Amino acid sequence: MEAPANSTNNHTGGADDPWEITDKIRLRRFLCYGSEGDIFTAKDDSHVSVDNAEALLSLLQEEEGGAEVVEEIRRFVQEGLAVRLGPTFFALALCSQHSKLNTRKAAFKALKDICSDPAHLFAVIQYKKELRERMECGIWGRALRKAVSDWYNKQDAMALAATVTRCRQREGWSHKDLLRLSHTKPSTEAVALISKYVTKGWTEVQAYYADKENSDEVVKVLSYLEAVEKVKHSCDETVVINLIEEHKLEMEQLLTENLKSKQVWRSLLKDMPLHSVLKILGRMTANKVLEPGSSATQSLCERIRDEAALKKAKIHPFSILLATENYKRGHGYMGKPKWEPNKSILKALESAFYCSFMNVEPVGKRFLVAVDVSTSLSTVVPGTAITTADAAAAITMIFTNTEADTHVLVFSERAVVPCPLSPQMTLAEVTAELVKNPSGNTDGSLPITWATENGKGVDVFIILTNNPLWTCTTSPVESLKKYRQVRPDKVLSFVREQNFLLSLMYLLKIN
Repeated sequence: MEAPANSTNNHTGGADDPWEITDKIRLRRFLCYGSEGDIFTAKDDSHVSVDNAEALLSLLQEEEGGAEVVEEIRRFVQEGLAVRLGPTFFALALCSQHSKLNTRKAAFKALKDICSDPAHLFAVIQYKKELRERMECGIWGRALRKAVSDWYNKQDAMALAATVTRCRQREGWSHKDLLRLSHTKPSTEAVALISKYVTKGWTEVQAYYADKENSDEVVKVLSYLEAVEKVKHSCDETVVINLIEEHKLEMEQLLTENLKSKQVWRSLLKDMPLHSVLKILGRMTANKVLEPGSSATQSLCERIRDEAALKKAKIHPFSILLATENYKRGHGYMGKPKWEPNKSILKALESAFYCSFMNVEPVGKRFLVAVDVSTSLSTVVPGTAITTADAAAAITMIFTNTEADTHVLVFSERAVVPCPLSPQMTLAEVTAELVKNPSGNTDGSLPITWATENGKGVDVFIILTNNPLWTCTTSPVESLKKYRQVRPDKVLSFVREQNFLLSLMYLLKIN
């Protein structure tokens, strides 16, 4: 967490200034959302480049900077701190191309940990290709060949077989390309089998292993790959369903024709990760895969509200709220497909929303969450089906339900009203509590002034507003400086949030 220094995002504080915006802070911003500035725009998904990574380049010039940057990249990926993963993969690729040997070594050593999915690996390789013209190092040197080889060799054989058949290519790269260019020498017979399957095809694998005495691991991998090949060439619904259920196959491994079958989808839903399930609820309802009162719907609802399943999936409350509102809308973003929301599914999602608060890890700081009610809270958050009122209520509830010391305020011009909320309140009740207060013009400095005048110890200020133009009698930054003078050891950050979503993405871990 950090405090914006001023409108130009520069700071002239001395070395002992605890609020200085350092290169390391700018690096964290870049890894989080792809920009070193203090504003994140949800719609901005522009391609990252060296031009907007000045802090990253600066840190890499320091003596131990490379290793520290790589560790920070690793932390952001493994702890789920990044809003977008692209900047982290770009940063890793940049480190692996750097002129310093220690930096390159650290990057290649971390490749396996950071790229848990083949799509991640393909993204890093593509970034390396794009950086080639600007950096001194090439792409397919010995270090990269070893790192890519280790990525394949150090995986569990069955997991690798599933990986290479589920995600075959991305970013213009395929597993066949990487295995060929890295000159991978398989470390086990099972990996050798998978490598041969990727590079030579199933027919050659069958011929090679037909008369051999194979280990148990190789037999398992052969059986799995045989199932993948069968499902790729079968239009028999019963055969496809049996293969899915026996080998836990996923939709990416199936023919498009098979995905037109309701029974096939019902089989896929049984073991589909909850994150994926939440994204296709509308489509499954529209296609009559999930019908009112059916056993498939009942089984799915039990999964959605199951506490153990939610905990294992680490689904964030806001993810469930997004899925609920999208499903409740009854149609896709472009108007199609259309469906009648299933009441049982809606009840299951509501239950899951409250249950998923357990997945939010408490920070253990003192929070002040202030909601701007100076403008209408009935507008919709861009790119979602959620009203700004519900978004503000949900964010507020996350803090009141997970942080022991949280003050909630609503504010408008010249008015600040404490808003006592209890963890037992529903989303509808919290929303109603927020919107019942009068509106006016926005004055973002008021919550900080209130804390100063009332002697409230606050570590983190979070101000939620959908108004980008602040008509403040005093600058929020100036108010924060005054608060720090009164309570210099008590405040960690001030977060100016726009459109109600950044604070959630920036301060909390979203999966």
